[in-house]
Amino acid sequence: MAKLASSGAGAAVAPARTGSPHATIEQRLKNAASAEFVCAEISKIFNVATTEVALLRVEGDALNFLFPPELRSVGSIPLSSAKAVAARTATSRKVELFNHFVIVQHANLFETVKLSTFGQSIAPGANTIQKLMTAPVVDTQERVLGIIQVCHKGLTPDDSGPDFTLGDLHHLEIVSRTIAGLSFMRT
Repeated sequence: MAKLASSGAGAAVAPARTGSPHATIEQRLKNAASAEFVCAEISKIFNVATTEVALLRVEGDALNFLFPPELRSVGSIPLSSAKAVAARTATSRKVELFNHFVIVQHANLFETVKLSTFGQSIAPGANTIQKLMTAPVVDTQERVLGIIQVCHKGLTPDDSGPDFTLGDLHHLEIVSRTIAGLSFMRT
């Protein structure tokens, strides 16, 4: 391992920050101009398909999909919805992780929409959300701008992919803070 030329504390800390997950995530997302680009990058960060990322924006008293594009025209989610996990995320302002999501009471209408532009599976049940992480997107004035969700889909929990970890949830929090600064998140 190469030695640093300077022995000061700042010299030792700077390389660690540059290579940290924080810096990497912020760097990949900070100049994004579209929801499509952000969600494509998020899918890479979490090693999921683009069909397993959703980004919603608060507009009035509802959440509207920015991504995936097929869900834009399907409808919105009222913030007052008792069954929608997305609405609960926005109103509670809490990040959540569900590695057994199929047992969580939730509105599954959006799981039935075919996401054709992203090569979603056509096998029956293959697009069931088995595992989910959800986080509010909150700006510096503490206003909820929207939510970001990352999931694993599949017929069963075992074939949907690995469980999400607390580290993954922490990375989603970093993603949500970075997204809050992007212009397309403001209506």
